[in-house]
Amino acid sequence: MYRYDEFDAAFVADRVSAFRDQVSRRLSGDMTEEQFRPHRLMNGLYLQLHAYMLRVAVPYGTLNARQMHKLAHIARVYDKGFGHFTTRQNIQYNWPALSDVPAILDELASVEMHAIQTSGNCIRNVTADHFAGAAADEIEDPRPYAEILRQWSSIHPEFTFLPRKFKIAVNGADWDRAAIQVHDIGYQIVRNEAGEVGFAVYVGGGLGRTPMIARKLRDFLPKADLLAYTQAIVRVYNLEGRRDNKYKARIKILVHEKGVDPMREAVEAEFAAASREFISLPASEIARIKSYFAPPALQARAACDAYEARRQTDPRFAAFAANNVHPHRVAGHGVVTISLKPIGGVPGDATAAQMDAVADLAARYGHDEIRVSHEQNLVLPHVALDDLPAIYDELAANGLATANAGLISDIIACPGLDYCALATARSIPIAQRISERFGEGERARDIGELKIKISGCINACGHHHVGHIGILGLERKGVETYQITLGGSGDETCSLGTLTGPGFSSEEVVDAIERIVNVYMSVRTDRSEDFLAAYRRVGMQPFKEALYETSKGADI
Repeated sequence: MYRYDEFDAAFVADRVSAFRDQVSRRLSGDMTEEQFRPHRLMNGLYLQLHAYMLRVAVPYGTLNARQMHKLAHIARVYDKGFGHFTTRQNIQYNWPALSDVPAILDELASVEMHAIQTSGNCIRNVTADHFAGAAADEIEDPRPYAEILRQWSSIHPEFTFLPRKFKIAVNGADWDRAAIQVHDIGYQIVRNEAGEVGFAVYVGGGLGRTPMIARKLRDFLPKADLLAYTQAIVRVYNLEGRRDNKYKARIKILVHEKGVDPMREAVEAEFAAASREFISLPASEIARIKSYFAPPALQARAACDAYEARRQTDPRFAAFAANNVHPHRVAGHGVVTISLKPIGGVPGDATAAQMDAVADLAARYGHDEIRVSHEQNLVLPHVALDDLPAIYDELAANGLATANAGLISDIIACPGLDYCALATARSIPIAQRISERFGEGERARDIGELKIKISGCINACGHHHVGHIGILGLERKGVETYQITLGGSGDETCSLGTLTGPGFSSEEVVDAIERIVNVYMSVRTDRSEDFLAAYRRVGMQPFKEALYETSKGADI
């Protein structure tokens, strides 16, 4: 993984020092909250419903054990003993005291971490496939390119004050695990007919108030042009994006109003006109950055006796291996998802003790690598299968062995009205009750892959638009009401969910999900047809009939 150079270290130290002074001025009363707001946002600090919230960047979701131990330490010393991992592959602390934030930033800097550009109208944390560098289906590791984009975009003088926040994702496998088509820019690593590796370019995706799927601008972009083409896209957006209405300020609105062909023409014209002297990406620089991401020297293993013996004799371990272990590119190894979705728990939360346990496992068994997924889970990307029994036992001892990755209780949920000042309804209690209803046992395994995503307001931080089942919490006449959408997907078959009809009260919504699941189970051809495939085959009508013949729903 990438290591800070002298410039990085000095740059982050200077930012911490400057923010320490700004916090001091705010605490002394020399600066009002309104004056302080732009300064805190540039350092990842939000004012939430009950307290400040600090969002820490985890670039492309990659951590080492030392960094995870530091995150645990911060949770234990400066917060309430836990952190919340987010859909941007970051971590948030919900209860830091303002006076402690400079010290937290100092602690982060000591392990090459920061909170820069985790908020504000700038290019945010660049995300990537959480199985990057390990997955058997990967064309090429996307993280070096995410790191190149991170370095280029950090405090970029031209793009620090864009019309609105800007998000980039890079995916390196045929299976899109980075949800690139719901980003402002999505880069998909591809191989052209000549065998060259480059990028397919998608622009104008995003969720929130006006959800849109990105449009493809290019089938193939050479690696050398990555920064120049990104510059061209962001420059067109910076010049033409709406600044008069924040609800229409994202690049997705520009692409929609301008049209994809005129947008492509504008980007290509800017790309052609720009000088390449300082922005062309030489092969030597790509190779230099790639060297930081060299995979561990794993030896292929033909037999995994300890793993197989445990799998045959321990049903709970077998369920964990089936649901939470993904094929690795090296035989005898696996990519292990650590679910942060315990049954009845808060999606994405991890205690300080759990973070320490994961860090210890990474150091002992995982070649010092941890990933944060946009699905709010953690990942050990390089694990020998024969080490999995010991890993599983340690996870179980720390409440981290829930065998539900990809199943119905592996729910994405935003913090909702329990924390967020923008929320209009609670997300966490709904996720907890659905999780308790379906669990992680045989019934959940029989249902199979089913992605539920919950947002507590139209900003869609829970990505409900691309959930197989999406739930949006709204306030209607003083009552929390939940709309349901079906058929969304954030992968390479990206689609936006369709509204079923009137919303449901908090008391009704879990029963509504049960009726949806029962319809799926009755219409699927066999267990191999997952929920999304069945929905796309039969359409909305049978689900709508089941929802509204037995319940009138809440008034929307």
